[in-house]
Amino acid sequence: MSDTKTSQISALDRFFHISDRGSSVGREVRGGLATFFTMAYIVVLNPLIIATAKDAEGQFIGDGLVPNVPLVAAGTALVAGLLSILMGVIGKVPFAMAAGLGLNAFVTFGIASQMSWESAMGLVFLEGVIIAILVLTGFRTAVFNAIPPQLKTAISVGIGLFIALIGFVDAGFVRKAPAVPLELGIGGNLTSWPIFVFVVGVLTIALLVARKVKGAILIGIVATTVLAVIVEAVAKVGGSGTPDSPNPAGWRLVVPEMPKEIFGFSNPFVLFKEFDPFGAFGSVSVILALLLVFTLLITDFFDTMGTVVGVGGQARLVKEDGSMDRTREILLVDSIGAAVGGAASVSSNTTYVESAAGVGEGARTGLASVVTGVLFLLAIFVSPLVAVVPYEAAAPALVIVGFLMMTAIRDIDFTDYEIAIPAFLTIVLMPFSYSIANGIGAGFISFVLIKVVKGKAREVHALMWVVAALFVVYFALGPIKTLLDLG
Repeated sequence: MSDTKTSQISALDRFFHISDRGSSVGREVRGGLATFFTMAYIVVLNPLIIATAKDAEGQFIGDGLVPNVPLVAAGTALVAGLLSILMGVIGKVPFAMAAGLGLNAFVTFGIASQMSWESAMGLVFLEGVIIAILVLTGFRTAVFNAIPPQLKTAISVGIGLFIALIGFVDAGFVRKAPAVPLELGIGGNLTSWPIFVFVVGVLTIALLVARKVKGAILIGIVATTVLAVIVEAVAKVGGSGTPDSPNPAGWRLVVPEMPKEIFGFSNPFVLFKEFDPFGAFGSVSVILALLLVFTLLITDFFDTMGTVVGVGGQARLVKEDGSMDRTREILLVDSIGAAVGGAASVSSNTTYVESAAGVGEGARTGLASVVTGVLFLLAIFVSPLVAVVPYEAAAPALVIVGFLMMTAIRDIDFTDYEIAIPAFLTIVLMPFSYSIANGIGAGFISFVLIKVVKGKAREVHALMWVVAALFVVYFALGPIKTLLDLG
């Protein structure tokens, strides 16, 4: 190896603290790749959610009369790439960013249905600015540090269960059913080629992880994608169909077949002129606009905090006292993500829980996020190739990473009910309500109430009182909106 190359690697090591965190450049690159492949679906899925729905004025994003999915896909990849790189360079942690699922659906069906897309994205932009201010004033970081360490552990465990459930649901291994909330496979049976591919993927990654093979998760994703392509070529399974003509045994999200063309490009920068920060206040009442911003803020605020705690804990970046280095920088970049996502008309961008896949691969530093970000930027030009990976090939990684995150449950003292009950509610409500914020809210409120009932109110940090009160408002938003409508 030449002296120049050695010097470059040494500089990279010092900047990202790679050796200090017990990692290597190879691990970081593999981790960045693994995170990208578990997140790449967002380039396809985000535009399917926000680019195919009309706003209150009957138009699609970009003032179009027809959906422009390729344009929004390019915008999704651009913003995810830039923000992931920013998180890696500023936050120096292996947390990648992209348009937030759940948030994008709320923006589409809860906000844009009442105003123009420009106004809806303007509210997302304002929410990001508000959160950034909360970070700069120290409030968001202070809340992070005020959470009891065992409750942080519960958040990590809950996210582990949550992303495992996401993996099972995305792959169709478990599904909604008429008689029960969820059932195994199709009608209680695992009778489809895509499910077979998913099961093979889970077992492959599990065996590789058990044998401590380097690159286990990445190898599993690539191998399962290849298997999916072969199965589709032989069996001609096809997609999952439409609501009018469903195909339950089909591939979910994308059909794994080699695209006719690898390269494609739509200019995503044109979307940056498609937002109006204050348009919403002329479309709906000021109170309703503020409530919509509050809902976005609370969800984004605590989804991110949960992800940072959970993935950071898995990466061994959270200290024994529950604190973490560069928390302010991490949360600031995440806040910028919400504002930039709104400005780019691709919805609020947030720290992704799928970053745990890269951490499971050994990533410990921001170099992994830079790798993920660069791949997202390349996806702008090779989006047809990104669309080859189906849910069934990426989801196995989420299941195994969910297991890895759940192992932290051993650090919770379940003999102490003052912390055990809030921890339990935090853990179970994340997957059961399909929301990180709901689990955190239930845990915080119950923690404060139990302390009060036991006469230990003085042990509760002042900020925990504030946050618990905010969550009470958050959970009561439905009745509040009803009262406002009656008024």
